[in-house]
Amino acid sequence: MHLETSVVARQDQAIDQTLEACGFEPSWFCEQVLSATNDVGLTSFIDDVGSRAAVIVIILLVAWIARRIVKRAMPRLTALVVARHDEEAKELAKREADLDEEKRIDLELRRDRVRQRAETLGGVAGSLLGGLIMFFGVLMVLDQFGINLAPLIAGAGVVGIALGFGAQQMVKDFLAGIFILLEDEYGVGDVVDTGHATGVVERVSLRVTQLRDVDGTVWYVPNGEIQRVGNRSKLWSRAVIDIDVSYDTDVDHASQVLLDVANEVWHARLPDLSIISEPEYWGVEAFGADGVTLRLVVRTEPTEQWAVARELRGRIKKAFDAEGIEIPFPQRTLWIQPSESDPSGHRERLTGAAVEGSSTSLTTAASAPATPQGAQAKEEG
Repeated sequence: MHLETSVVARQDQAIDQTLEACGFEPSWFCEQVLSATNDVGLTSFIDDVGSRAAVIVIILLVAWIARRIVKRAMPRLTALVVARHDEEAKELAKREADLDEEKRIDLELRRDRVRQRAETLGGVAGSLLGGLIMFFGVLMVLDQFGINLAPLIAGAGVVGIALGFGAQQMVKDFLAGIFILLEDEYGVGDVVDTGHATGVVERVSLRVTQLRDVDGTVWYVPNGEIQRVGNRSKLWSRAVIDIDVSYDTDVDHASQVLLDVANEVWHARLPDLSIISEPEYWGVEAFGADGVTLRLVVRTEPTEQWAVARELRGRIKKAFDAEGIEIPFPQRTLWIQPSESDPSGHRERLTGAAVEGSSTSLTTAASAPATPQGAQAKEEG
């Protein structure tokens, strides 16, 4: 009887220890620790730390998995949006069977623009979602440490207001970035002029736009600093080519040569030189000091206007040489007359043309030589 009573007492003591150390719903881990240590305080501490650590690890693991899912899902979602737009464009092209080539190219350019914008918005949305996931994950981890989140969130609101007054430029950058994305002012791959720098857009975030100029320099322009922006590659571009010819040139003949060269490049369908509509001759642009300026314009795919212009200039030079059309250069007339100390000298007229460097080619227009010692030169433009 005494033995049974002692056994019951030990069982009650073990139950009390288990309840004190592990609570009313003891875990297997807590029971094993209590059995190994037989110390209520140590078991309670280990169980509390272990359970919190397990929860924290689960929270961080879930947050990491969620970020990975978002990172992988955004490109696929972007591709899905682009594919849907492609299908709509194809259906439109099928319904409008009489679309000319220019309109078909315009549809293709708009499809590329949709893809470009979807990639930009997808990158920004992925970054925002990833940041929100990590933010809520940190809050949940802090809650596991017993930190009251209500005062923390209230304090964060006060700090946010203070930062709003103290960091107005940053707030301005974020607001400008939001409107840049919503209004589709430019996206990754566009060639833009922000006033501060000109180059290809490599990245657009809510705070800053990253550009790379022709020299390879990377520029980081805060969105709030962009007062105006010029997009040189939205949907299509235009190559504007001004060619000077001498005043005695037949303008009609020169303009026809320009159009023939441009049409040749248009019909050649050269790679990376995509002309999307028939070249246009706009006429005489200006009368210069040495020649007449003719303007030729060509509509191209985005960012290809510079390559097309270089190709056309090279071909135009060869065509002008073949047709005998002169590209003018600065010309001057010099009058060499005698000085007062040598009244017997003869006045002489020299004409010449300025060439590269400092040399001048001169042609004598009068047969009488001038006196070298007292000659004075007077330039007539």
